[in-house]
Amino acid sequence: MIDAAERLLRKGKADFSMRDLAAEASVSFATPFNQFGSKTAIMHALSRRRIDKMTKHFTEAPPLPHAADRVLFAIGVATAVMLEEPEVNRAVMGWIGSAGPSPGDVLTHSTALWSLAVGAGEGLALTEPEQALRCLPRQLAFAFRGVLSFWTAGELPDAELTPNAREIAKALLRGYSERS
Repeated sequence: MIDAAERLLRKGKADFSMRDLAAEASVSFATPFNQFGSKTAIMHALSRRRIDKMTKHFTEAPPLPHAADRVLFAIGVATAVMLEEPEVNRAVMGWIGSAGPSPGDVLTHSTALWSLAVGAGEGLALTEPEQALRCLPRQLAFAFRGVLSFWTAGELPDAELTPNAREIAKALLRGYSERS
């Protein structure tokens, strides 16, 4: 079902109906509803697929010793995944901002990726380490999603996605660091 949704998005059919999805997947009209309940839920599943891909690429790379380097590397991985299929990913991002019949879990999934990147905060001069390690991954998820929202809306060109995502991550890292 998810593969069929991606095929429709690749064909430029971001406004596909559940009937279109069922036809693309060669299943009955009721199957998408039975499996997902709504188009929004399908788009949330597509978003999770992207975050899983980001996480896979991040964890397969040689580990970096410092948290800041890992966060910036994760930014590069995440933006590369989004830029692989910009039109498909813009469509997914546009939908996950929509309210559905039940809340999604994209924030939780995204926070998990940033938690991997932050790790134990190695190399960061944190003013309040416990609070920083608890809050920073979620704030990175919010910040990355914010940059993606401007990219999705066409206000941020593809070439500016990675540099802007890196800058917001650096600002967040500085915000939790000791002041000199």
